[in-house]
Amino acid sequence: RPSAPPPSTHQRRREQGFLHVPTKMLCVAASSVIAGAPAIKVGGARRAAPIKAKASVFMGQGLKAGKGVQVHGPAQRGVLQVRAARVAGVEIPNNKRAETALTYVFGIGNTTAKKIITITGLENKRVREFQEEELTVLREEVDKYLIEGDLRRFNMMNIKRLKEIQCYRGKRHIAGLPVRGQRTKTNARTRKGKIKTVAGKKK
Repeated sequence: RPSAPPPSTHQRRREQGFLHVPTKMLCVAASSVIAGAPAIKVGGARRAAPIKAKASVFMGQGLKAGKGVQVHGPAQRGVLQVRAARVAGVEIPNNKRAETALTYVFGIGNTTAKKIITITGLENKRVREFQEEELTVLREEVDKYLIEGDLRRFNMMNIKRLKEIQCYRGKRHIAGLPVRGQRTKTNARTRKGKIKTVAGKKK
């Protein structure tokens, strides 16, 4: 009488009490442990319970989720994280230093950004490392400058005024040509656009 074939590795593991769970489900279960939220059992596998998290004004250090566990460090799968701080209505990048991040606001360049950091007395560290109080100081200083929508509106009104009074610069704006005396026989492609070939122009 032939003997029964030896049990497979999978069968042995099941007999020993090991349960095979797909990797995707393991990630979901792990995310619930990381976020400090209870895991619920669905169809034999553990899944993360829905997390109710309140969004903070500072979008840097991670959000308080579930039982109030604060999430720090690099982004982890399944953890609710926000990656930008909001300054002057603009989301500035979280992983750059303050001087560089501030230049993402329209109307603030390198010089102005350095000036803001000097006046506020803040350290030029990465945005995610700022405390809420430091961000408030930064926002208050940035709001003193003409930036974003106000600056765009200011520029637009100036150009409109030049067009209305029909001065030389206004006419150049209307014609879509360089305003400051640059040559137009060659170059000036930024204002004039792509070359339009005219047949029979050269003699």
